[in-house]
Amino acid sequence: MGSRAEVLGELAAEVLRVEREHPVRVAVDGCSAAGKTTLADELADVLRRRTDREIIRAGLDYFKRAPELRTTYPLDSPESYYYEVYDNEAIRTRLLEPLGPDGDRRYTTAIRQPNAAGALDAPVRTAAPQAILIADGCFLQRPELDDCWDLRIYVHISFETVLRRGTERDAAWMDSREAAAHRYRTRYIPGERLYIDQINPADRAQLLVNNENPAAPILHRRQPTP
Repeated sequence: MGSRAEVLGELAAEVLRVEREHPVRVAVDGCSAAGKTTLADELADVLRRRTDREIIRAGLDYFKRAPELRTTYPLDSPESYYYEVYDNEAIRTRLLEPLGPDGDRRYTTAIRQPNAAGALDAPVRTAAPQAILIADGCFLQRPELDDCWDLRIYVHISFETVLRRGTERDAAWMDSREAAAHRYRTRYIPGERLYIDQINPADRAQLLVNNENPAAPILHRRQPTP
C-alpha cells in the first residue's frame, strides 16, 4: 500500500515504459463508481509533468449509442447496458485505430453527450506521433476493443462499494437515493457482472489498482508491461 501520489507515479512510469511506433493507447477500465475518471485525470496530469509528449484524455462515456438504436433488449436491462450502450465501432474507428499501427492519427474524443441524449460536433484532431492516450470507461477489454490497447489498467472495487458510491453520486441527478440504488441493483451491477464473468478483466489487465481506499490505493502488476 502506498499513498495515492506514489501509486500515480508508479502508473506513470509504467505508461512511459511502453514503446510503440504510434501513439500509446492506455485503457483505464473498471466498474461504475470505481474512480476511473478521477484516476485517469490525475494520471494524465502526472504524465504532463513528467514528459513533453502530447497527452490525450478521452472518456468513453462520450461514445454511447443513441437510445433509439438500442433495440435488442429492454432499455433498462443489464443486457442492454452491457451489449448496447457503448458504440464500440465508433470507439475503434474514430479514436483507437487512428492512433494505432498504420493509423493517420486523426481522432476525435466524443460523438455524443454522456447521457447519449444528443450528438456532439467534436473536432477532429491530429495526434503527435509519440502521443499518449489515457482513456477511461467501462467494458474496455471487450473483444471489440481489446486488441487496440497497448496497456490496460483495471480499477477494482467490490460491488458493495459500487452500490454505495454509485448511489451517493447518482442520487444528485436521479429522483432519490432509492431510485439510484435500484438502478445499480437491477441494471449496472448485473451488467458489469456479465462483463466480469465473460472477460475476467482484472486478471487480463497488466496493472490492477485496488481503489477501495482512494487515499491509499494498492497497485498490483499482473504481468510485465508489453
